[in-house]
Amino acid sequence: AGIGAPVMRLIGKRPSAQNPTLCGSCFDFMAGHHGGAEIECSLLFADIRGSTTIAEGMTATSFRALLDRFYTTASAVVFAHDGSVDKFVGDELVALFFPLLSGERHVARAVEAGEALLRAAGHGDPGGPWVPLGAGVHTGLAWVGAVGDESHTELTALGDTVNTTARLAAAASAGEILISAEAARAAGIGVGLERRMVDLKGKAAPTEAVSLRVG
Repeated sequence: AGIGAPVMRLIGKRPSAQNPTLCGSCFDFMAGHHGGAEIECSLLFADIRGSTTIAEGMTATSFRALLDRFYTTASAVVFAHDGSVDKFVGDELVALFFPLLSGERHVARAVEAGEALLRAAGHGDPGGPWVPLGAGVHTGLAWVGAVGDESHTELTALGDTVNTTARLAAAASAGEILISAEAARAAGIGVGLERRMVDLKGKAAPTEAVSLRVG
């Protein structure tokens, strides 16, 4: 964004779509060469609760405007907490926090981003949220890199850590962030918060989680 921006554009360097504070060259290289690696990272999944019912009560155009507002709000929150937007899938955000971008406190940054997002959605406001959200946070090893074929390539994260985070988010109620016990310990939170064993779809055993509620 500085005075040298035109020169940077000429040599193919520009802000990344994952986070505009990063140069996109590394991501472009991974996409072009199908590169990737297994790294320690934290994930935040957040989605709209009852989106089918919400969509039923408004026009398709109005629902699209609601999703656009959610996407814009979620992106701003993730970027402000040094995270990377992996993707939006319908009414769901998938965000990634890893040491290179988020620092050694990447787990805490993911939790903080989740809480900030719920507050930005209106959880905690006297009139209630403008969109009801539930979220999940987990940390661990994931494969991060490019997937797809020559016609379509995406940068994403894969593995059990990703799947567990998605299941935690699906089990959370509106205004709630379900944080795995591992993530809560790494983030230094949990004292005074509700703990419970959650049966996650596809998991052989219940998962211990900490419940952080907003509003």
